[in-house]
Amino acid sequence: MSGPEILVVGAGPAGLTAAAYLARFRRSVLVADGGAPRACWIPVSHNMPGFPQGVTGEAILRRMTEQAVEYGAVIEAGRVENLARDGDGFVARLNGRAVRARAVLLATGVVDHHPDLPGVERAIERSLVRICPICDGYEAIDKAVAVIGDDDKGAREAAFLRTYSDRVTLIHTGGSGARVDEAELARLGIELIRAPIDNVTLDGDRVTALSWGGAFRTFDLVYSALGTSPNADLASALDARLGEDGRLFVDAHQATSVPGLYAAGDVVRGLNQIAVAGAEAAVAATAIHNALREADGRTMRG
Repeated sequence: MSGPEILVVGAGPAGLTAAAYLARFRRSVLVADGGAPRACWIPVSHNMPGFPQGVTGEAILRRMTEQAVEYGAVIEAGRVENLARDGDGFVARLNGRAVRARAVLLATGVVDHHPDLPGVERAIERSLVRICPICDGYEAIDKAVAVIGDDDKGAREAAFLRTYSDRVTLIHTGGSGARVDEAELARLGIELIRAPIDNVTLDGDRVTALSWGGAFRTFDLVYSALGTSPNADLASALDARLGEDGRLFVDAHQATSVPGLYAAGDVVRGLNQIAVAGAEAAVAATAIHNALREADGRTMRG
């Protein structure tokens, strides 16, 4: 069969970890790099094991790319347009050509629903607007924190951030008809503001939120809890099992419900963390290698 043995779709932490593992397993692996992953938004992570002084998302991705390429993985810019079964393997459409592979690992991640703020991308780069309290809630200790949400996720995130600060405000943008348990928020010491998202603005190194009646409120940082959309279209087209949130179900070896199709990282149901994505990718890569060994009669019998 022409083409790589394994196609990895996505060049974020999960995809690059899998590529390095597979290349070190002496497998031919092609990584389809569909563009900037979520990790590139990280200004400085103090949650990455092994980097006590912090590390940027750009540095993480650069180092992981260099490691994968060092061992022979091929990384090609381009988005996989579709994926179909091809006998015992798969055929993908990438940059106008058919790419055949014996196994496929999806590391396609999710897309964040950013608040409609002026200059939001720059604000995320400067850590004024954040998207992961598990990653960097520690840096919110004793600060004035706002959480923007339009459903129960915003309330849950605000409650989580009370671990770090007693000045947490939920800016609920779902409208007066959207359900929010005001009594529970009050019990947890969380202030509630109902305001449309277009009334939240950035000003210099501070975040100002127009709450009501023309009055402005100032915050040290804002968390967006508006959710994500999984990039699971390729798997869905193959009838892979998805959860209600659109993310993929996998087994203990990161295998989806489609034979030969694996997944790791944020597109999989679970905790969206780089450390988790890397662990899932290592499990998936090892499972793929062993499955191919077995198919080729290179495992012990009996």
